[in-house]
Amino acid sequence: MTCDVVKMAHLSSSPCGVRPHGQHIGAARPDRRPAARHGPPLADGLGAASTFWYRNSAMLRALDLVEVGPAPALHLELGRRLNVMTGDNGLGKSFVLDVIWWALSGSWAGSPAWPLVGANEPEVSYRMDSGIGNTSRFRFESQEWSPMGTRPRAIVLYARADGSFALWDPARNLEPEDYKRPRDAKKTTLFATSDNTRRPPAYFFDPGEILEGKLDHGKTLCNGLIRDWVSWQEKKPETQGGRAFRHLCDALVQLSPDPQGGAETIRVGKPVRLFVDDTREFPTIDMGYGEVPIIHASAGMRRIISLAYLIVWAWHEHVEASRLLKQEPVSELVFLVDEVENHLHPEWQRRIAPALLRVLEALAPSMRVQAHLTTHAPMVLASLEPHFDPEQDKLFVFELEARAVALREVPWARFGDASRWLTSPAFNLHQARSLEAEQAIDDASALMRDSWMGS
Repeated sequence: MTCDVVKMAHLSSSPCGVRPHGQHIGAARPDRRPAARHGPPLADGLGAASTFWYRNSAMLRALDLVEVGPAPALHLELGRRLNVMTGDNGLGKSFVLDVIWWALSGSWAGSPAWPLVGANEPEVSYRMDSGIGNTSRFRFESQEWSPMGTRPRAIVLYARADGSFALWDPARNLEPEDYKRPRDAKKTTLFATSDNTRRPPAYFFDPGEILEGKLDHGKTLCNGLIRDWVSWQEKKPETQGGRAFRHLCDALVQLSPDPQGGAETIRVGKPVRLFVDDTREFPTIDMGYGEVPIIHASAGMRRIISLAYLIVWAWHEHVEASRLLKQEPVSELVFLVDEVENHLHPEWQRRIAPALLRVLEALAPSMRVQAHLTTHAPMVLASLEPHFDPEQDKLFVFELEARAVALREVPWARFGDASRWLTSPAFNLHQARSLEAEQAIDDASALMRDSWMGS
């Protein structure tokens, strides 16, 4: 199977072969360096690689961490399309997503990664599907990482566990190092008439900004879900806003707990005025029992609605920016989502991961998507069984072994229902039942074993 994007309905559903067990790759080596990488050598952020801006492929294929993060050394060989990470809390799943975001965007979504105590030569390296790679080393004298010189020609969207989002768009965001330079209207502004028209290095949205919009030095970077939704809904279908609204409606249906038109399908309602002291109309969703303003929707519903809006907004704004810049829109998107099952009922957990892939791949006919997601939910892995392709998808587990974090690639296998996934290598529970029941069964087994040995 090629790495071209294919619709989820056409993905292979044949039984997935099981590859040999992956080795533990979180353990430190004597020189505390990862194993040799394949492909061309990686250049320092200040070296020759800085000339390679916007290369062919943005799909991340390898990530190496040395003396930074939960272990002295971590190495990931990533799948072209889907990478799923499981493991106990606090072992580094979210940290790896933060590093991937930074490697691709050049900006940190939260606090920067920091070297381990006593580290001597901390570094982060990556390699793209195109073979282009880069290395960033920590500069102790300035207490910062050297810049990654290569930026992908791809949209990078990061949905964080706290409800915030980060977006990097090659058409609308500047290289972070360029952003730090003195303002120069001739070189760094969209319009020479203002000192405050700089494009930001990335977009960061807290949950409130997703709803209300985001301003920067008097510029409106994003109208926000409330204004955009109502505005799009009022536009004619053939206009840009009308197309965005149709796209949003389609995304909401695909991401619904029941996308088949049942009572739990997310349908768009009519805008409604709510407050005496707020003149805005607010979008609503039809919940089957009535129309509910989105600001009053449940936490799970708001997260999915926000995600659908950000995907549609990011793509349509990228297309419009590309038109203004007289360049072609990108054909690749890297999507990161932390705790994809957050706030969702098991029925919804069973649908969300395949639905997200469908929505992202449907942005454009030639769109290629690479997704990196973390999960604690066995239902999410069970939902991927018909769609997981070992040729382009990978499953990783973070484990604590001998007081050290180990990262292991888990060979894909079908376990069927969620309870069997709980006892699979991805979650590694002894039994899928209460601790008391597990202890009672273990005690009974021990009693029977002792009785048999004594007979």
